[in-house]
Amino acid sequence: MSLAEAVERAGEPDSILNGEDWYYTNRHRLELSDGRVIARDLHIKATLETLDWIWLNFSKGGLLFMNITLALIMFGIALQIRVEHFKLLFVSPKPVIVGFFSQFFALPFLTFLLVLVIQPTPSVALGMILVAACPGGNISNFISSLAKGNVALSITLTAIATIAAIFMTPFNFTFWGKLYSSASNLVIPIEIDAWEMIKTVLILLGIPVFLGVLFARFFPNTAQRISKPFKIFSIVAFLGFVVAALAANFSYFLKYVHLIALIVLAHNALGLLTGYLIPTLFKLNKRDRRTIAIETGIQNSGLGLVLIFNPNLFDGLGGMAFIAALWGIWHIVSGLGIAYYWSKKFN
Repeated sequence: MSLAEAVERAGEPDSILNGEDWYYTNRHRLELSDGRVIARDLHIKATLETLDWIWLNFSKGGLLFMNITLALIMFGIALQIRVEHFKLLFVSPKPVIVGFFSQFFALPFLTFLLVLVIQPTPSVALGMILVAACPGGNISNFISSLAKGNVALSITLTAIATIAAIFMTPFNFTFWGKLYSSASNLVIPIEIDAWEMIKTVLILLGIPVFLGVLFARFFPNTAQRISKPFKIFSIVAFLGFVVAALAANFSYFLKYVHLIALIVLAHNALGLLTGYLIPTLFKLNKRDRRTIAIETGIQNSGLGLVLIFNPNLFDGLGGMAFIAALWGIWHIVSGLGIAYYWSKKFN
């Protein structure tokens, strides 16, 4: 790491000893040699604060793999989007509007409140806000089916959320992230580039979704034949996606995962609970409540990981990456667990 990069990431030191050792808050030390950083010491216990000082490494090839994988997953989801899926919005608009509100407005807002209550370190807080800003996960339709939910509503919400996320994900993260950042004390300050986020999401979501919808429109028979294999591929690819994100930094993940586990569990529970209580307030039937709970609690954290590892955005900031990666694992476990419970209860 060059000296200029160290200053950009960590800021000016609190003190400099012999021109070679830079100290931050009397705990963190950067050792320099010939104007380059050759060692870093974090003189603190393994606490959440440590994650604000960690950037996870990812090769250019690894980033390319992640981007291509996410694009293929979104293409596969788009193969299942039909014009008739949007008819439910006009035939029975209430559950669709409530579901959209729960996912894109209620969850980000309540996540912001949760962040204010538990006061995690800034990089962890921004990771929570980013996950909440992402659209529903690619396995939500499958889990809704297992849970005896309204599969038609689930497909409609997935279709609408996938398209809306091109704009809503950058908007929500920029709005709530800046609101939080303005009141926080980041160890390493982060500038939220809204235009870069829009550009990245447009490329990763917009183009694959557009091509998938177009393919399904002109080659419906082929799209129908390959949509099921794509569903299987999307689940396997997503797991591989998370593994790939962790592989290069697995020692870090094992060392610090216990620090964020309870936060991810609480955040995911908030998503599921929000998705169930809001339609309850609007007096929707129980099938719709289960569906909206799953759509709100299952997030596309894979998109979050790609954004986090984007060198023009967050460059693998530790707290954000750990939150998104662990969420990507846990929401499958919690989703399948609650689906199993509901399938038995309403069998």
